[in-house]
Amino acid sequence: QVQLVESGGGLVQAGGSLRLSCAASGPIFSSNTMGWFRQAPGKEREFVSGIIWSGDSTRYADPVKGRFTISRDNAKNTVYLQMNSLKPEDTAVYYCAAEGQHWRTGLIITSVEWYDYWGQGTQVTVSS
Repeated sequence: QVQLVESGGGLVQAGGSLRLSCAASGPIFSSNTMGWFRQAPGKEREFVSGIIWSGDSTRYADPVKGRFTISRDNAKNTVYLQMNSLKPEDTAVYYCAAEGQHWRTGLIITSVEWYDYWGQGTQVTVSS
């Protein structure tokens, strides 16, 4: 069974940085697209960033472009989200997600429905 476990969330002042990690179990990790989503109170879950199996292609939501960087280490079954220049509007629960139907695809889809596995989430709070 695929399991995703996020870590690295916390409380940070505006302008600060955090690095989120997502540790995955199972062979699915190294051959599938991974994504980060976030959900603020009262809002729908939204795409933040994604990375294909090889790490050669990434995608970012407009609000985080230039501030966040996604990466992965397939040897460690881990995907990362480096978040810099954090803003209060970045406050949310951040979720790691794995797509499980397309082996070594070059696609990074932003829809929640495209992803098959989810972590439990980690809270990120940015104070002003």
